[in-house]
Amino acid sequence: MPVMNLPGPKAKSIIKRDREVISPSYPRGYPFVMDHGKGTEVWDVDGNRFLDFAAGIAVVATGHSHPKVVQAIQEQAEKFLHISSDFYHEKWVELGEKLNEIAPFISNAVSFMTNSGTESVETAIKLARHYTGRTEFIGFLGAFHGRTMGAVTFTASKSLYHRDFYPLMNGVTHVPFPNPYRPVLISHPDEDYGETVVRYIEEQIFRFVLPPENVAAILVEPIQGEGGYVVPPPGFFPALRELCDRYGILLIVDEVQSGVGRTGKWWAIEHWEVEPDIVCAAKGIASGMPLGATIAKDYIMNWPKGAHGNTYGGNPISCAAALATIELIEGGYMQNAAEMGEYLLRLLREMQERHPSIGDVRGKGLMIGVEFVEDRQSKVYAEKLRDLIVENAFRRGLLLLGCGKSTIRISPPLCVTRAEIDEAMEIFEEAITISESETLTLVA
Repeated sequence: MPVMNLPGPKAKSIIKRDREVISPSYPRGYPFVMDHGKGTEVWDVDGNRFLDFAAGIAVVATGHSHPKVVQAIQEQAEKFLHISSDFYHEKWVELGEKLNEIAPFISNAVSFMTNSGTESVETAIKLARHYTGRTEFIGFLGAFHGRTMGAVTFTASKSLYHRDFYPLMNGVTHVPFPNPYRPVLISHPDEDYGETVVRYIEEQIFRFVLPPENVAAILVEPIQGEGGYVVPPPGFFPALRELCDRYGILLIVDEVQSGVGRTGKWWAIEHWEVEPDIVCAAKGIASGMPLGATIAKDYIMNWPKGAHGNTYGGNPISCAAALATIELIEGGYMQNAAEMGEYLLRLLREMQERHPSIGDVRGKGLMIGVEFVEDRQSKVYAEKLRDLIVENAFRRGLLLLGCGKSTIRISPPLCVTRAEIDEAMEIFEEAITISESETLTLVA
């Protein structure tokens, strides 16, 4: 637990300097100024210890500064730091081979290396248009795919991300994401709500809005991230895959936050036993080094020399970090994510029984969302309560991040231990209890 009031004097000084020289567009959650980290633990510049259950937005998959990742970075840095994509280097090829091995395709997988999730999405958009010769796309309400112009057009989790940036990229139609806790479409009797959404696309969108023969791809997160850690019902992806096959549409899955072992499988889409055509990856792929990848079936990534490029994508240091990361995840952290995820879900659902403000607990592996409501009958979003809980958790030594309207994401490093989960959940419940009391006081 922090030993002083937060932020401390060193943190205050750095935050003041930050305001003078750094863009105000960054969405800072609370005044945490990091000094160093090890595994799931981090310390601020004033010496306060925290448990990091945000993991840099699910980025530090192997924990902070894992020795094997650090060693891989150091060894590569001593050889060379950069060679542009006009040439070759072995780490790049090794990573491509590994991604081919773990890709959720039966066919051979070919990768285009990027620096971020946004760039991976932009690459997928261009590739889909090139391969199909079509121009239109379908995205989902609540989605987050990035902030560059193509990716932000698909992003529909907050209108803020579009404000003052019109016109956006042409050719994107949004449909509801199948949120079983908050359905917006009417299902047929005994129909899976995911199937309802797919039926809506075919019967309404394709009939009245968008000819399917013009649709290049459907871009979707297997589990919505920024939109609230929303897990779709079991029928959604099988029905969506069938729809895409019927009309010759590519299925692009954005696994930037959900991929690379986060949900207890290499890719979240594997929970539904559905094969996509293109996968967008980043975040946890290199334990914090900037790296992303667009992974496609080999016959799809058939564009000619010069059709797309990237100066820093596939940087040798990032590739070395990614190879070490994948080895660690393969060697036990993915299994740990599955086991610790089950344990966390059990604890959170027990907590839900004690706190009526918890409307829903959902997730897979270590990608878990806890949604707060004013009451369970109306399901009115409890946004102020959620924000108070995040703040109170921070002041007690637990780093969390919100998502959606009133959800808190639980996404620790994949190396998290049962003891660290127990400690974090004790702080979390204390923060909920105190915040519930503070909210009632404000209302009164």
